[in-house]
Parts: sequence; C-alpha cells; structure tokens
Amino acid sequence: MTHKRSSGRHADNGGRGAHDSVYVGNAGKDAALDRGWILGHFKDVGDPRHSEAVEIKWGVHPCGDERSQWVKGEERTALLVLISGRFRVGLLGRSVLLEEQGDYVVWGPGADHSWFAEEESVVLTVRWPSVPGYATTEDGGGAR
Repeated sequence: MTHKRSSGRHADNGGRGAHDSVYVGNAGKDAALDRGWILGHFKDVGDPRHSEAVEIKWGVHPCGDERSQWVKGEERTALLVLISGRFRVGLLGRSVLLEEQGDYVVWGPGADHSWFAEEESVVLTVRWPSVPGYATTEDGGGAR
C-alpha cells in the first residue's frame, strides 16, 4: 500500500483530511511556523494538533543555540530524543550529553532544566501535560 504524503496541506483542506480529526504534515516544515511546536495546548481548538494532554516539539537548533533562561518550577514530565547533532541538557546538579542518534533523557516534575546545542542539532521533545506558562520573554515565546 502506498501512502501519499502531504506537506501539511490536504488538496482541499489546508492540512486536514476528509475528517477534521486528521492532519498530515511534515515536522520540519510545520515546526518552522510555530517555533518548533507541532502539537499542544497552543494550537487552535478544533485543530487535530490541539492537545492539553501532551505537547510535541521538533526542535532545530544551530550550533551554540541555548535556552535563554532555566525552566524553574517545572510541573511537567518531558522526554527529549536526539535525532541528529550533539545536544546537552542541563539539570540541577547534572549535565546530560546526547551525542548518538536516539539518545534520550526523561525528567519529571520539579526538575529545573536548560539546554545547549553543541553542534547543529535536531531534537524531538514530548512533554505532558501541555500547560501554558513556560515561554521565555526574550525569544517571543520560543519555548513554551
């Protein structure tokens, strides 16, 4: 069976299929439209990518990119998977280096954190639940 892939757009319906609960896209292209975020509470209600249960980011980071502020008072659980590059996650009292494709780190509520791209990197972040209040003001909300 062959599946035709769309670049975030159905022929007739701007990314959605015949059923409003289906969206076909490309993580790299769609992420560029919303600072990396492809699913979460910040998508419009009615969009299949709207969720208060989970949020997903396809993060593309140039070498030297870093989070402008530490996340403090974290209430969510997160999984960050390295797709390509070399990426460091800072946790209070610990630094985790992701350097092989598929390396990942999971942290839970209460784990203050930050990050730094040691090389140009692509990472997939899954966090739950999806709640507002984590955007940094310096980057216009680049980190939700």
